[in-house]
Amino acid sequence: MRLHLRGRRFHTITRHVQCTQCLGSLEGKDWLIAVGPPNNNIDQPSLEDIAAFRIPGNCFIKLEVGTWHAGPYFEHEVVDFYNLELSDTNVVDHFTHNFLNSHSLEFEFEIL
Repeated sequence: MRLHLRGRRFHTITRHVQCTQCLGSLEGKDWLIAVGPPNNNIDQPSLEDIAAFRIPGNCFIKLEVGTWHAGPYFEHEVVDFYNLELSDTNVVDHFTHNFLNSHSLEFEFEIL
């Protein structure tokens, strides 16, 4: 999966309730992701439980079934990723929550 300059801002977060997902960048490029715990009893993430992480370019992460996630984000011009999920996940198992619509919020990763 090749992504182009994604920046550090987001207002949507997604989950897949039927499969796990693994992500990792190539060429040692670091990246950012925000995640929230799965809770399949409700249709939106818990705002208080969202956490952000910088992922080093030499490791992969595994998102458990139902994990809310926003990313990958980065400030590199282009990053190639391994994205391991089912071939039709983004068609049949893709649920997105829009924080601009629900809370008038947009998030920005702060790089420390």
